[in-house]
Amino acid sequence: MAIKEQYRICQTTGLRVYKSAENLIKANAVVAVVFLLVGGIFGIMVALTRWKAVHLLPADWFYLALTAHGINLLVVWIIFFEIAVLYFASSVLLGCRLATPKIAWAGFALMLIGALITNVAVLQGNSSVMFTSYVPLKADPSFYAGVILFAVGALVGCFVFFGTLVIAKQEKTYEGSVPLVTFGATVAAIIAVFTIASGAIILIPTFLWSIGYVNHLDTLMYRTVWWAFGHSSQQINVAAHISIWYLISAVTLGAKPLSEKVSRGAFLLYILFLQLASAHHLLVDPGISSEWKIFNTSYAIYLAVLGSMIHGLTVPGSMEAAQRKKGYTNGLFEWLRKCPWGNPAFSGMFISLILFGFLGGISGVVMGVEQINLIIHNTIYVPGHFHATVVAGTTLAFMAVTYLLVPLIFQRELILPWFAKIQPYVFGLGVAGISVFMMGAGTLGVPRRHWDISQADAVLPYDFPGAANLMMGLNGMSAVLAGLGGAIFIVVVVGSILFGKKIASSNEPVAAEEEATVVSEYGSEEHPNIPGTLILVAVFFTSFVLYYFVNWKYLAEVWPLR
Repeated sequence: MAIKEQYRICQTTGLRVYKSAENLIKANAVVAVVFLLVGGIFGIMVALTRWKAVHLLPADWFYLALTAHGINLLVVWIIFFEIAVLYFASSVLLGCRLATPKIAWAGFALMLIGALITNVAVLQGNSSVMFTSYVPLKADPSFYAGVILFAVGALVGCFVFFGTLVIAKQEKTYEGSVPLVTFGATVAAIIAVFTIASGAIILIPTFLWSIGYVNHLDTLMYRTVWWAFGHSSQQINVAAHISIWYLISAVTLGAKPLSEKVSRGAFLLYILFLQLASAHHLLVDPGISSEWKIFNTSYAIYLAVLGSMIHGLTVPGSMEAAQRKKGYTNGLFEWLRKCPWGNPAFSGMFISLILFGFLGGISGVVMGVEQINLIIHNTIYVPGHFHATVVAGTTLAFMAVTYLLVPLIFQRELILPWFAKIQPYVFGLGVAGISVFMMGAGTLGVPRRHWDISQADAVLPYDFPGAANLMMGLNGMSAVLAGLGGAIFIVVVVGSILFGKKIASSNEPVAAEEEATVVSEYGSEEHPNIPGTLILVAVFFTSFVLYYFVNWKYLAEVWPLR
């Protein structure tokens, strides 16, 4: 028997929004944005220190800022927001009440307390172990305790999500299969359970080691298990932000998947193979066999890459098919020119798609080649790749969907619409610069963890090419630009929540627009015509092949050094 609970009907989308889910989505999203601000400030400090002409921080403060930047942006901001996405994709899109809201609030409290404890430990100055926290570096025990509490809270949120799916099925709030966005969120939650379990397996004994109950942790064992947590956390992000791509294209354009079955199959490939990409962090480790490295970085990982390439075709393809149905059929790209580029939700999503594919995707596959990985592994190329995936891909997609959540969940109109319109372009340009210039500097050998790229205090100093110093300066400028884009986002979102015009709500059904309701339905596009998307895909593959072989040329140049 269904339990009665207060809900409202969104007057724009026609979606049913239950009060318990609405409040939890608000709480998780707001806290996420706060930690985005904190992590972003530390990130600008790091970039300005790596900029040789500025060199902002001394060594101890640099590593403190680098640790705080990584923890707050790679873990706290993203996972808080992903929990909000899970509750939206289950309760709101399926039109059902949230399972066990009290337990969901307990999970939220654990996440918040854990994040605060870890941040305090870092700011006290004795936990500057960076995001990876490799042993034998030892942080304060509260650092590990905070991360563990946060992980347990996130795990609770995942189980609440699964419980909500069960309620929706039992109470028959939808017909047929769940919508594709909910399916993608389910994949993200499944990967999250694996990721959090991996973190618990290694961080609990590390906590015991930090308080003296465990005498020794093997460094190779730590790295191997930790990366099942550290890299797989990005795989949660990939599944989540691709789900958001489908969501935004449906809401803004009325786009349907080219093929539900193909898109769902691509998501399933993530569950089976995407975590194997963790191997590219271990390719220089001596204790792991060559057979394992070769298998994980060739035959197996290609299946995960196949999943991403499918989405890289189906997401823009669904947009083109929807636009052509509306009459934008002149030439190859009228459909693209006529997209709502002034809508920050759409522009942010599309920029996220392009940057994630061309910068994050191509560089990630190249890094996953065992031989090429050897020349870039410990260079600043690696965080350049991270910024192309986690920031240009995930963070920008999360920013984009926030422009939809503010009116839908917070029931407020956006303030400063002109600033909201330009924000994705400012942030996207800044993040693209960070990624390109760090990868360029890494190709020239700039190290990834050294606080002073000039290495002025080294016993054997090394002068990098002038181009490397130029690129690190351009990276600093790009970080300032990305910081400006992030500041605009926070001002617009927080200002809209506090001061935006209130949007009326109702408990009565509304005749919602087709573009808004298609996101909560199952169905594929009939007879899609996507010549423009096929051209874009051809450009991507050409870029991929050229860059791949350029890196083999770089590798060939170091062979005489044997």
